Amino acid sequence: MARPLESGRADRPPGRLSPQVAAVLRPELDSLAEDIMAEIRRTIPAYARLPERGERQELRLGVEQVLRTFVDQISGSEESREQRDELCRWLGRGEAYRGRSLDALQAAYRIGVQVAWRRVAEIGRRHELSSAVMSQLAGALFAYIDELASLSVEGFQEARARVGDSRAEARRRLLRLLVGRPRPTKAVLARAAEAAGWRVPAEVVPVAVPPKARTMPEALDAGVLRDLDRAEPYLIVPGPLDEERLARLTAALPERRGALGPSVPPTEATDSLRWARRTLTLMDAGILTVTGLARAEDHLLELWLMADGALLDQVARQRLAVLSGMGDGRRRRLIETLGAWLESEGNAVETADRLQVHPQTVRYRLRQITDVCGDRLADPDSRFALEAVLRAERLRRGGLPELPKRGSPDVSGR
Repeated sequence: MARPLESGRADRPPGRLSPQVAAVLRPELDSLAEDIMAEIRRTIPAYARLPERGERQELRLGVEQVLRTFVDQISGSEESREQRDELCRWLGRGEAYRGRSLDALQAAYRIGVQVAWRRVAEIGRRHELSSAVMSQLAGALFAYIDELASLSVEGFQEARARVGDSRAEARRRLLRLLVGRPRPTKAVLARAAEAAGWRVPAEVVPVAVPPKARTMPEALDAGVLRDLDRAEPYLIVPGPLDEERLARLTAALPERRGALGPSVPPTEATDSLRWARRTLTLMDAGILTVTGLARAEDHLLELWLMADGALLDQVARQRLAVLSGMGDGRRRRLIETLGAWLESEGNAVETADRLQVHPQTVRYRLRQITDVCGDRLADPDSRFALEAVLRAERLRRGGLPELPKRGSPDVSGR
């Protein structure tokens, strides 16, 4: 019969056991590591799917290391402790870098201590270890596993902080790429999105936000990219903008003001954002009388007509210069008549109905216009340019272009 092993001298430090206890445990470590790994693979799906090489091999080496260090520790050796500490932190960091929580690793620790204790209990019976030794072994083992878990949490939190900083910077780079010039290629965008942890959607909806507007970004889902601290804040919403996302967006903008760009492929986001910002500008100027979140795609004609105010002035001067010598009253009447006539496709009766005047009045004014415009009204390109200018002027100034006085002949009218 084997001689019972005791914990040794009374003056041995707490947690230390007789070298004989460590001696009976060491031969069991390789097979114990096998049993622990088998149980981990059987009960934890995340580890069951790991390939034989790579992560599973790394985990096996980790199990072997912590078992050796435990035996070293209870026998009074500290040689492998530093290596073990770094290993546990490394395991925690690995979970963070792979985008996982610590749940699977913590479960692996719990399973490991359960399997280990069953083996220790078996060894205790085989070698007739005293209850005092078994009690001390149990305390040391469970305290040890808590220490391992704490070290992994430390590594996990450290890596999460690094990942958070690097991920935030990667998202800033991705945003600059999406809304910058030149347009990114699909390959460049894919690499930037991967670094940012962002799945490239088929389409995006840029959202222009008023400067200094109150926002609640926590209401947005994780896929929404945002830069709300710049002079022209904006969001990039991965599309399509369904009802759920629209509800989240509305909650994130409690002032209910902003402009949505058209839904476009991600490589075209910069143009869509430009149109959204222009829509917001026209809203602020009172040109677009829209409340709430405006959709740029509902106002594309207005955006086109108002895209370049200085250029619009030049076109107006060029196309309407023949009317610039008239008094404001006469010029207004003729311009209103010309605009209504163009929109009515040359129908004098419909034009009169729009203006609420007699058709004969319309025909008289048109003769005056024809006298100064000559054959321009018969040219399709000229008619198109005139109608575009007059539509834009109605948006911008209520219908009366500000034309320079150039001494054109005065044409009397009613």
